[in-house]
Amino acid sequence: MFSERDAMTGGRKLTETTISGFGWTSLAVGARALLQVIAIIFLARLLAPEQFGLFAAAMVVGGFCAIISELGVSPAIVQRPALEPRHIRTGFTLSVAMGLVVGLVAYLLADAIANFFQMPELAGVVRIMALGFPLRGLATVAEALALRTFRFRWLALVEAGAFGLGFIVVAPVLTLMDFGVYALVGAYLTQNIARTLILLFGQPHENRLMLESRAVGELLYFGTGFTIAKFCNYFASQADNMVVGRWLGPVALGLYGHAYQLMAAPAILVGQALDRVLFPTMASVQSQPERLARAYRGGIFACATVMLPAGVVIAILAPEIVHILLGPNWASAAVPLRFLALGMLFRTSSKISDSIVRATGAVYARAWRQGVFAMAVFVGALSGQQWGLIGVAIGVLCALALNFLMMAQLSLRLSAMSWRTFGQAHLPGALLALILGGSSITIATGLRGTGAGSVPVVGGTILVAVLLVPLLIWMRPQLFLGPDRERLLLALANVGPMRMRRGIALLQRRVS
Repeated sequence: MFSERDAMTGGRKLTETTISGFGWTSLAVGARALLQVIAIIFLARLLAPEQFGLFAAAMVVGGFCAIISELGVSPAIVQRPALEPRHIRTGFTLSVAMGLVVGLVAYLLADAIANFFQMPELAGVVRIMALGFPLRGLATVAEALALRTFRFRWLALVEAGAFGLGFIVVAPVLTLMDFGVYALVGAYLTQNIARTLILLFGQPHENRLMLESRAVGELLYFGTGFTIAKFCNYFASQADNMVVGRWLGPVALGLYGHAYQLMAAPAILVGQALDRVLFPTMASVQSQPERLARAYRGGIFACATVMLPAGVVIAILAPEIVHILLGPNWASAAVPLRFLALGMLFRTSSKISDSIVRATGAVYARAWRQGVFAMAVFVGALSGQQWGLIGVAIGVLCALALNFLMMAQLSLRLSAMSWRTFGQAHLPGALLALILGGSSITIATGLRGTGAGSVPVVGGTILVAVLLVPLLIWMRPQLFLGPDRERLLLALANVGPMRMRRGIALLQRRVS
């Protein structure tokens, strides 16, 4: 079992493995993002902002508990150069034990948590959600082994399917039955139950309990550094929600939370997909600096090429996007969305930097940077809350930019890459953002001037952008396909469908 990763990286080119995995992961993450948008569209018309605010506050607690219960066991298993059965059994024992402990503590502290947020109804929500933590502990090692052996397609389908079952099937049914916020809680538990069962049966492993001291030390040395960094990163991702919920109230938290979700959906599609694929592939070549640097450069190029233009277009179309997806009652979410969208590159690129840092085991260097980032988000949100949601969004945007620079500096040091090369990888995306931004402003302003509704404004603007991108790539492939264009096209030709291969062959001739 444990030599399968080495066989795959030895028998297939790393670029092809990465692109194939990214393709499947992107499809499933994209499907999940689409399902999330569908769920938001439907549920936003049935549930009040206060109920979404309660669930968002509960998820702050749930995410923190998930980090503590995992103890970094999953990434430690993925990253280890040599994995033995004792690591599997010890990791499983640690994950199960911590899941039970954290679930019990969350249940007992539910009233104190509700008092902190000044939301009395939150206590019951937290108590029910605490049941999900032991479930995640049971599936931690199975997920890690699937990642280690590059089962990207299967994992992606599991994640998308479990989310769809919870939030597309269960949540609407419970909402129509007047369960209120507990419809979202039921969807969360359904998602976790389905995910755990599929992982356990689909990726079987040795599950006899064992705590071997040497294995504990080997796993927790990496896992502790990872957990500290992830805790800081999680605090950074939730500090703004804590500030908004505590000082601006549940209505503002519901508005801000939805604005952040709309910004995060495309960022998750690219960043999570790249990170999920790049971390195990980078870990498999962590002792080969040249291949490691090439993988990192390809990751930041893909990130910038997609996220810079996407962020600009979303910022321009923010009022119409909110109106279409959430309805007229959520119009106040458009302004924070506009500012947050400008930080999509910063949020996504930091995940690519995270991949190389974790793959090389530099978890403690990552940890203190994430601590600075967490403090920056909290200070930025707290300072900005006196100006309402706009001030919070601007404060968070500044913190995202700071984290982007800190993580880039660490990643460049680990990969021996220069700032010049780093900047060059962003140039195609910056140029695309400039061109698409100019055309989007022109078209959107023109359509708004004619009195067109939200759907024609968004549809017309995006249609032009979609047509412009392949035209620009065809006209200047040397510019828009990045420094590794020949290797990229060759890998795409090997893993893509036949119809796509014909177009790639024509592009290869233009490049050469």
